[in-house]
Amino acid sequence: MPLRRKISTALLLAMLSATNVRAGTLVIESWRVDDKTLWEKVLIPAFEKNHPGIEVKFAPTAPTEYDSSLAARLAGGTAGDLIACRPFDVSLALYKKGHLEKLDGKAGMQNFPATATVAWQTDDGKDTFCMPVASVIHGFLYNKKIFKKLNLQPPKTVDEFFALLEALKKAGVTPLALGTADQWESSQMVYTNIGPNFWRGEEGRKALIAGKAKLTDAPFVEALQFEQRMGGYMGRGASAQTYGDSQNQFALGRAAIYPTGSWDISYFSQTPGLELGAFAPPVRKAGDACFISDHMDIGIGINRKSRNKDDAFKFLAWVGSQEFADIYTNRVTGFFSLSHHLISVRDPVAKQMAEWRNSCASTIRFNAQVLNRGQPSMESELWNINAQVLNGKLAPKDAAARLQSGFAKWYKPQQK
Repeated sequence: MPLRRKISTALLLAMLSATNVRAGTLVIESWRVDDKTLWEKVLIPAFEKNHPGIEVKFAPTAPTEYDSSLAARLAGGTAGDLIACRPFDVSLALYKKGHLEKLDGKAGMQNFPATATVAWQTDDGKDTFCMPVASVIHGFLYNKKIFKKLNLQPPKTVDEFFALLEALKKAGVTPLALGTADQWESSQMVYTNIGPNFWRGEEGRKALIAGKAKLTDAPFVEALQFEQRMGGYMGRGASAQTYGDSQNQFALGRAAIYPTGSWDISYFSQTPGLELGAFAPPVRKAGDACFISDHMDIGIGINRKSRNKDDAFKFLAWVGSQEFADIYTNRVTGFFSLSHHLISVRDPVAKQMAEWRNSCASTIRFNAQVLNRGQPSMESELWNINAQVLNGKLAPKDAAARLQSGFAKWYKPQQK
C-alpha cells in the first residue's frame, strides 16, 4: 500500500474512532440488579427518544459486590460513565480519590433541595458529587386479611404495638416475619426503623456526631429494649431465618407483620391475594412527635475519567427532570424522588408511606454519616449486636455499652 494511502486510511480510522467516542454508549454502574428490566424497557428508551445518537447501557453488579468491584474498576480506568452512588461516606471516599465529577451548578441540580444533596456532599458542603435520585422509608407492612379476620387495628403507640403482637400470638399467628441470620435486617429494618421515635431523629443523630450524646444514653437504650421485646414475637428458628425466608413467610400469610422498608413493596405487590397495609413506627405515647427513617438511598454521579462526558452530563440533566422523577417513583415502587417536582405516587401502600412525611419528621439511618469512618465499623457492630438483642443473647444495656465502647475507641468527640 502506498505511504500516502496508508496515511489517509489511518486518518480516516482516527476520525471514525473519534466519532464513536463522541456518540458512544454511556454505561451506568449500579447495585440495583432488580431494576435492570425497568432501565432497559422504560427509562433508557424514554431518554433515547429525545436524545438520538446517545446509547445507554445499564450494567449492574450484585449489591454485595458492588462497592469493591466498582472501586477496582474506577482505579483501573474501566468503570462506566455514570455511577450509582451510595449515600454519604462510601461515595465521599470515591470523590476524595478523584473518581467523581463535581456537580455544583450543573443542569438538573437546581431541582433538588439542600436537604437531599447533603448525602452526596463534602463535610463542609462546598462540593456536591452525585445527583440525588431517591430515598426509602422504613416502617411496617401488615397482612390486611389477617388483621380483618381477628378484628385488629394498626398500632400508633408502643403499648398498642405490643398488645397487637400479643393478640396475634394468642390467636396462633406468628406476629413478626423477621429473622436474624443475615443480621443486617436487625439493624436497618428494626433498630434504625423504630429508633428515631426514641432519639428524636436528627436531634439524636447530630448529638452523637457532636459528642453531646452517647449510645449508652436512655433514648438509645430504650430503642434496644423495644427491640428486645420484639424478639419474643418472632417465629421458631428465627436465628436461622434469612431475609428471603422472611419475605416468603410474609408473602405466604404465615406471619402478620413485616418490619421493613418501602423497597419491599414491589416484591409483595406481585403476590396474588396478598392485601398489604402499612403503619409507621409507634411513638412512645399518644400525642408524641413522630419521626421516620426517610433514608437517602441512591444518587448518580459521573466518572471523572468518562470518555463520553458531554453525553453523561446530558443524561444527568434528564435524571433531574420531572419525567425521570415520575417514572422512577412510580415504576421503582417504594423509592421516592428527592426532587422538588410534585409527583403523584400511584401505588396505594407507597403513597401511604410517602404521606407519613406530612406528619412526621424525616431522619436518616443514624450511622450513615461520619459514624462509619473508624474501626470497629459501626455498621458491622450494629448488625451483630442488634441480632443478638433480638435473639435474647445480649441485654440492651450491655449492647449499648459495647456500641459506645467501640465508637469511643476511634471518635475523638466521644472520648470526652
